[in-house]
Amino acid sequence: MNVSLTGTPGTGKTSISGILSKNKVEILNLNKIISKKKIKFEYDKKRKTKIVDIEKLNKYFDNNIRNKHLLIIEGHLSHLLHCIDKVILLRCNPNELKKRLLKRRWNKNKINENIESEILDIILCECLKFHSRKNIFEIDTTGKSIDSLGLIILDIIKNNFKENKIYKIGNINWSEEIFDMELI
Repeated sequence: MNVSLTGTPGTGKTSISGILSKNKVEILNLNKIISKKKIKFEYDKKRKTKIVDIEKLNKYFDNNIRNKHLLIIEGHLSHLLHCIDKVILLRCNPNELKKRLLKRRWNKNKINENIESEILDIILCECLKFHSRKNIFEIDTTGKSIDSLGLIILDIIKNNFKENKIYKIGNINWSEEIFDMELI
């Protein structure tokens, strides 16, 4: 089973992957695959970001990833892969997300773009294009420790991704934040 661990940059994907890895869950970092396998991308100078060729990325995974066991593919594009069976979508309050991205010293335009993306549920909307609602688990990482988030995901795995009211999509809504949010 291939599981996407996705979310807006800064929601905790990489940190949580470390916890899961320590608990013997196989993790594949999508950004490392893109770099290592030289998946084609363009560079957007204005936004200072890579634009990955999703078709080529999917082709690579279609030809190289054949898992019968649990594999978590971590990265904010992982939900776009054809090979994904389940999605764990990490979310974060936009004010907290802003703090996290400022700590990374990202430029203001990139921070604002990601905050807006989080408020507007962009990744959730993308997930819904490719995956059934029952296969998407949405977790709010705001104010939670990485260890506790790791335990939540391990519990979801242990329960065989059984539908769960707490982590079903639609419980997280940042739309009101748009009125109070101060962009950089």
